[in-house]
Amino acid sequence: MRKHVFYAAAALAASAALVLSGCSGGGSGDGSSPIVVGSVNTKSGAATFPEAAQAAAAVFAAQNAKGGINGHKIDYKSLDDKGDPATASANAREIVGSDEAVAMVGSASLIECEINAKYYEQQKILSIPGVGVDTGCFDSPNISPANVGPFNDMTLTLYWGSEVAKLDNICVLLEIAGSTRPAYQKAIDKWTEITGKKPLYIDDTVPYGASDYTPYIVKAKDAGCKALAINPVEPDAIAQVKAANAQGWNDVSWLYLTSVYSDNFAKAVSDAGAGIYVPAEFYPFTDASSDINKDWRDLMTKNDIPLTSFSQGGYLAAKYFIQVAEGIKGDITRESVTKALHDMSAITNPMVGTPYTFGTAKAHDGNTAGWPIKLVTGKNAWELNGDDWITIPKK
Repeated sequence: MRKHVFYAAAALAASAALVLSGCSGGGSGDGSSPIVVGSVNTKSGAATFPEAAQAAAAVFAAQNAKGGINGHKIDYKSLDDKGDPATASANAREIVGSDEAVAMVGSASLIECEINAKYYEQQKILSIPGVGVDTGCFDSPNISPANVGPFNDMTLTLYWGSEVAKLDNICVLLEIAGSTRPAYQKAIDKWTEITGKKPLYIDDTVPYGASDYTPYIVKAKDAGCKALAINPVEPDAIAQVKAANAQGWNDVSWLYLTSVYSDNFAKAVSDAGAGIYVPAEFYPFTDASSDINKDWRDLMTKNDIPLTSFSQGGYLAAKYFIQVAEGIKGDITRESVTKALHDMSAITNPMVGTPYTFGTAKAHDGNTAGWPIKLVTGKNAWELNGDDWITIPKK
């Protein structure tokens, strides 16, 4: 979940049209005040996710063009935490405290959930991240992401590799941000509990944004790894594959997370070794013949937003919020939105393999489905690699 320089120039384009004057924290009884909704995102730094907030902004802009929600326009505020804890904290306090947002929707950050979860609890505000990345996104009663997340995604990619592809000698290479190491270990342990299998070895020293991944690739090759399960951002994954190519390692299978699923990655890889495989968190946009992604695809294309899993997450987060908010009778306030999300029925959408709900659980990590896809080197394109969602089996 997490790319480096993805169309940064477009990061605020979609949301610019949403900025309104005279904002307040929610729809009041006068029938005209805007509904303030916010997000905290890592748009600059070592690993970035601008598409999620762009997609949410586009959804809200389209909703505003239809009259908003119950007569109230949506004022969407999307701030950049730059991957910095102090900035992430300040961003949340600006949106929640000063701007009096009714909810946080479409966030995508390396760190913000962990930094702000307690603050959201104190302020009694709920967050629907488009892309949950850090551990705080999945263990808070006030945060319920639209996506599977990197930890369940790691379990999924390992499960597909060992049980579907029948790969052995799988090694795990981890890029660690913040305090995510235990969560990744828990994801690996879950795979072990389900399958009885263990990684040949784990290397958790792999850095983000390294100038050369050759030492890590050579170590894995010399150790006898036949498949590598890795959690990188897209530029790092490209560099890792190229490092293996340079070493002549053409029989290694790559088990990546959804973070590498993009056209940019496919075009940048000239040799995929024994194959590059991903469990897509949302229905693969590779399948252009399907109508499942049509509305998302049309909206992203119209707004020049990259077609990535991150923009799918931001799109869905905004759609979920709108569907729930439209059912509120009376004023749309932080309190009424919180109650509606707590009481909501699960929303089924063909773009995801697990129905979305918020509810009152103490933690939200129930999204456990992915659609297998693979990179076809000769075509420099992704293809479906299965006929249905795969789901993490219950232990």
